[in-house]
Amino acid sequence: MLGLTTTERAQDLSDEEVLLRARREPWLFAILLERHQDAFLRKARSIIHNEEDAEEIVQDTFTKVYMNADRFEVRDGATFTSWAYRILMNTAFTRYQKRRKEGERFSALDPEFEQFIGEQKNHSGFEGQRDAIERILERLPGHFAQVLRLHYLERWSHQDIADESGESVGAVKTRIHRAKEAFRQEADGEESTLLS
Repeated sequence: MLGLTTTERAQDLSDEEVLLRARREPWLFAILLERHQDAFLRKARSIIHNEEDAEEIVQDTFTKVYMNADRFEVRDGATFTSWAYRILMNTAFTRYQKRRKEGERFSALDPEFEQFIGEQKNHSGFEGQRDAIERILERLPGHFAQVLRLHYLERWSHQDIADESGESVGAVKTRIHRAKEAFRQEADGEESTLLS
């Protein structure tokens, strides 16, 4: 399998193998585009209902997948498709939020995406608190701000963060605990119960 030089032979590789090899052989990444672009575009269209936005979401998703390929690890239950799909959903959610802030209304959202949004906003008072939280997060060290954003604002589980970062779940929990303490100290005059 070493020294693949033809697309025909590369087509026999699994998605995970293609992603890992694409780090050294970037031309292989086109295989993942070919395999998944249409399905991802259908999903993005069902969420946003705008062709141009859907195309940008998919393009951004594949860019993130390629740029973060070294973060993906082959392990039980973690397939390329589930990992890339999560990136697609997060990218679509970011675009959806932007469009809502611009005053766009969405009707007949994809039921799966409605559930995803519900999970993202399941904090009481989420919308009103986000600006205050963001101000404080900007003052924290990057690794603390990132883990708090993922866990509390984007509602990633400890396991999801561990899978993405390559750390153990225990290490993630410890970092979240330390980040919460730093957050509380930084909040100083602001309401310190935002993340409790």
